[in-house]
Parts: sequence; C-alpha cells; structure tokens
Amino acid sequence: MKLYIAEKPSLARAIAAVLPGPQKREEGYIRCGNGDLVSWCVGHLLEQAEPEAYDPAYKQWRFEHLPIIPDRWQLKPRPKVRSQLTALRKLTREADQLVHAGDPDREGQLLVDEVIEYLGVPDSKRRATQRLLISDLNPSAVKRALERLKPNSEFIPLSVSALARSRADWLYGINLTRALTLQGRRVGFDGLLSVGRVQTPVLGLVVERDRAIEAFVSKPFYEVLAHLLTEQGQRFSASWQPSEACARWQDEEGRVLSRELAQNVANRISGKEAVVEEAGRKPAQQPAPLPYNLSSLQIDASKAYGMSAQAVLDACQALYEKHRLITYPRSDCRYLPKEHHGEAGAVIGAIKQTASTLAQAASGADIGIKGRAWNDSKVEAHHAIIPTAKSAREGSLSGHEAKVYELIARQYLMQFYPAWRYNDTELKLRIEGGLFIARARQTEDPGWRTLLGKTADGASELPLLAVGDSLSCERGEVLEKQTQPPKAFTDASLLAAMTGIARFVGDPALRKVLRETDGLGTEATRAGIIELLVTRGYLQRQGKSIHSSPAGRGLIDALPEQVQKPDLTAHWESSLDAMARREGRYEQFMTALQSSLTELIGQLGAAAPESLRGVDAPKRRRAGGARRRTAGRAGQAAAAGKQGGNGRKTAPRRRRKQSVAENG
Repeated sequence: MKLYIAEKPSLARAIAAVLPGPQKREEGYIRCGNGDLVSWCVGHLLEQAEPEAYDPAYKQWRFEHLPIIPDRWQLKPRPKVRSQLTALRKLTREADQLVHAGDPDREGQLLVDEVIEYLGVPDSKRRATQRLLISDLNPSAVKRALERLKPNSEFIPLSVSALARSRADWLYGINLTRALTLQGRRVGFDGLLSVGRVQTPVLGLVVERDRAIEAFVSKPFYEVLAHLLTEQGQRFSASWQPSEACARWQDEEGRVLSRELAQNVANRISGKEAVVEEAGRKPAQQPAPLPYNLSSLQIDASKAYGMSAQAVLDACQALYEKHRLITYPRSDCRYLPKEHHGEAGAVIGAIKQTASTLAQAASGADIGIKGRAWNDSKVEAHHAIIPTAKSAREGSLSGHEAKVYELIARQYLMQFYPAWRYNDTELKLRIEGGLFIARARQTEDPGWRTLLGKTADGASELPLLAVGDSLSCERGEVLEKQTQPPKAFTDASLLAAMTGIARFVGDPALRKVLRETDGLGTEATRAGIIELLVTRGYLQRQGKSIHSSPAGRGLIDALPEQVQKPDLTAHWESSLDAMARREGRYEQFMTALQSSLTELIGQLGAAAPESLRGVDAPKRRRAGGARRRTAGRAGQAAAAGKQGGNGRKTAPRRRRKQSVAENG
C-alpha cells in the first residue's frame, strides 16, 4: 500500500481524485479504491522548539544567555494540528511505500521530509520514498506527474539546504532580537525590537530611501533644444550634448546647472546651419515578455491595480487551490517545459470562457508560435505561472481573483503573438561646433503589444537624412527643469528592490551572488515580510507609499552596519546554493554562522542604542489577512519572551507567535 503525503489538503484531494475509485474520506486521509492512501500536512505540522525547551532559564530574557545555540535541535508539533500528525504516524507505519508530495520548492521539500524523520520512519522505508512534483492541480496534470515519480533521495541536498537556512534564521532572529530588545530597555524603549536576516535589510532600504527624500534639495538644471528645418520643409528637434569643456557646470549625472551657459548655446545656434554627421536607422524587434513568476506578477498587479503583494499572493492561492485556474503560484521561474506547448489550445480555450475581456486576444493567438518561453533547460522544480485548461463561469471570481487571473492569462497569450517590430532612428548633427542628437522609434508591427492596447509609440517620425545633409536651425530653446527627489517605495518598487537587491550591494562578488539567487527573501515570503514590518509598526503605509516609522528608524540605527545591509543574504545564499549542489557542507555553514553571531552580540552589548531613546514602541497592527507559509518554520521567539531578564515584559502584552525563518 502506498501513502501519498501532500503538503496541503487541496493537493491531497487532487491526487486522490485521479487514483482508482471509489474514494472514501477517513479521519486525516483519503482511502482509494486500490488500497492506496492519500494524507496531508496542513502547512507546517512541526515548528522549532522555543529556547526554554532547551533550558528553562531561557524563559527569561537575559543578555548573559546569548547566544542561544542548541546542541541538539528539537521540533515540536503545532498544537492545532497535532491530530493530523497522529494520523500520519499511524499511516506511515502501515504503508509499504511513501510518496513525498510537498510543494515543488525548497521549503516544500523540507516540510514533508521533517515530518517523515520526526515520525521515526525506518531507514529502509525512507530510502525507498518517492517524490511527486505537482504544479497544476487539474486531473490531466496530476496524472502526468504520477507517471514521473522520482526517488526522494535525489532531493536530499535541497532539503539539507532548506534545513540549514531554517535553523540559521532561527539562531539569527532569536539571538539578535533578544539582544537588541534587552539593550532597548536600557534607554527606555519598552517594546519588541525584532531583527531578521531578511526583514531588517528590507527595513533598512526604506529607512535609507526616506532619509534621501528628506535630505533632498531640488536644483534647477537646463537643457537646450535645437528646432530644425529641412530643405523639404520638415521640422523636428534635437537635444544638445554638452562637451567635456562643460563638465565644471554639470552635476554628477551630467545635467547642466548653469542657465547662462545653456542660454549662450541657444543664442549661438539660432539661425545657423546644421550638418548631419551620422544618420542611422536600425530595424529591431522585441519578443513577448516571459510568463510571470510570483514577484513579477505582484509588481505588475501593484502597478495596475494598487494591490499589495500579500493581496496578490492570496488571490493566487485561491486561483490555484480553490478554482484550479492557474498553476503553482509561488514559482520563481519564468519559463515553461516544451511539452506544455501542446496544451496551448486547451488553455487558450479556457481563457476565452473565464475572461471575456481577453476573448478577442485569445481568438487572435497563433498556437504555431513557439518562442523563448518554452525552454526545458530553464525549468527546475516548477515552471512559470500560467492558466490551466480549466475554465470558470463569468462572475465566479472575486474582484482581486479576476484581476490577477486576467494579468496571468494576458501574459500567457502574448507568447502566441509575433514580436514587436520597430525602427530606431538616430541623427547626430553639428551646429556651431556643438553636438545635437535626435532619436525616434517607429513601430512597424506592434505584435504582442496589441494586448496592452499599444500599437504605436507616439513618437514623431524623423526625416530621412544622409551624412553631409545641411539644414537650418530656426532657433535654440532653453528648457528649465528641476531635479526630483527619489520616489518613496510602494509595494511594487519594494518588491522589485527585494528581487533585484544586488544593485544595493557595493561588493562586486556579492552582487554577482545575489543576481544569481532569489534576491532578498523568496517568492513565497516577500509579501509576508512587507506585511510583517507593517504589522510590527516599523513600516507605515501612506496611500500607495511605504515609509519607515520612528521605531523602524531607531531600530536600524541601533544595529551594526552588516545587519542593516543585504550582504549577509549573499553570503548565506552562496553557501546554501553550494549545499543544494552537493558542493558545500552543513557543518561549515553553521560553524561560521555561530562565530559571526557571537561577534554581533558583542557589538550590540558594547553600547546602549541611543537612537531608541525617547522613541515610543509602535502599536501592533493587524496583519491584514496575511498568510505566511513560514509561520511555524523556525520558531517564534521573536514575537516576545514572556518575562525578560529584568522582570519586565518584552512588550505591552503577550503577542501571537511569529516565525523567524525567512521573515523573522
């Protein structure tokens, strides 16, 4: 008898539905007609034990206890799902064969692996465990996945990498949160000061941006336009390109700050001859943008509809689990397996039925086009988020669900439209010794851009000129503009910053590592990280903008620089990636972490955090329905110890436990 262990009940039901019937629902599992059983976790059934489980003395928060480093790690059942763990204990003993059906990512791999280990499954049965990878809950996709089971042993390095990150996040969050909270009390800050490998650099980004906005002083700068007339009577404009001789009147971005200089150029060129030095017309094309991964979807939904990252994730989960209209949503991949191309007709048909606004676009799709999105070498455990071949009745989706589905469906349909073809034209002209450039782009065939309602660029077409042609500069014009402050973060731009965190890192080697990894956080956790910082009062939403609170700023200023910056994530990801590729060792990673942790705690203990003196502890906000898969992953100590070392509570009231891993 086989026992399939799914990550969630929705996946378990999808598996059971394609196994031989009849299916019978039992307590904690489904019995199939052939005797096989399908059971499930409910997200995490286990969580890291709290520090006091290792030593009762740790129940009180005292600086001399730090760093807290378990000799032997302990997991404990989550109270609300203990009965499901009991059911799995019985089923794993009865089963002849286990099939791991966790979600197809690093976290999903560990989630089921740790349950199998915790239940004491014999080594022989564990070695024979198979792995089922499902990214689409519809019956045809589940059947195909069941035909392609792999040995679970192939995924051991992935599980070890996830375990290392989980434990490291626990150590980092538990110890630094306690250290900073205790130090905060020294200056009268009576609240929790939560620190985490991911959440703290995200907060640091916002603090840095807010301060740049506040310190910004707008300055005028000047551009010069030459208004030109050809012999055939055609008019266009070209922009002046300052020479090196003008450098002392320019800022670091090359903008001219002297009105006198700009006016002198404009006066000098008026009524003078212009000669074409270079004339280029280059045809080019741009293929359709790739299908979405979660971050790119969240960014576009925020821009288009003002949706928060968490709202997008919640809508995706409903579309995947409840409606089965999209594939696995927590994907970090933007490519598709080649075999998926054969399902294009059915998927496009489902889009027509589900989103009437896209019916015309679906009718115009050419399924004979097979572009860059279909690339097996770019697909690992899961592929891009796309619609499934299942349809839904118009009006059956909520407002957010319908909007997110339409975005996903439109992006998919673009793959069956030709490339956007255009011509880029550039003219370089010399007027009174000065260089002027005119550029324009003309669309020849909008291709996939028609799905965005864009058939042209709105740019005026430049005249066809040749090198040596002479024309007249009717007049020069000075345009006065003002430098603009950096823009405040929004959900979209903060997600983009977390995904492209490499550009905020100075060290070239670390930038390279971050460009090759997930960035800061993962596809599954970024939305939760932002919501967590808002909930804890370190970030505040003002309309679409996201700003730091006084407590958030004080927290950042109280920390050593290496904790504020994303560089640590690059170091970790490099080691964790090597572990997943069997090139790194768990022991080396954890030893190095423990050493750096001891050093950081020493730095925090060396001085009182004056940046928090006089700052009120923020009131805790509701999380706005945020559902974080990592709750329960690496413990919950960052949420507040019951009594601190001085007998005072860590926060005004007992708080719900929060996860440290990934977001803590």
